Amino acid sequence: QVQLVESGGGLVQAGGSLRLSCAASGRTFSSYAMGWFRQAPGKERDLVAAITSGGGSTYYADTVKGRFTISRDNAKNTVYLQMGSLKPEDTAVYYCAARQSSILRDYRAYDYWGQGTQVTVSS
Repeated sequence: QVQLVESGGGLVQAGGSLRLSCAASGRTFSSYAMGWFRQAPGKERDLVAAITSGGGSTYYADTVKGRFTISRDNAKNTVYLQMGSLKPEDTAVYYCAARQSSILRDYRAYDYWGQGTQVTVSS
């Protein structure tokens, strides 16, 4: 069982930066691939970035490539999403999620979810 708690969301102007954190409980965090998803009102939940259990491989959606960076610290049971050059279209609730084995893009493949944190980018 893994419990996830996101933090770091908020209101930021376009062009600004935010860093999201996701703290995980449990001693097996290092065995889970982690993903950051986002969902805007009326839209599907999409994978933004993901990282393998050991941190050696990452995935980014084309919409955030070059602007967002995912990282993890297995000693602290935490995964991060550094977001830069934010745009109004990045506005959404951001969720972290965990699954064992490989990174997948489909949110239905993830077993554990945080409660979400709101990110709002003003123009």
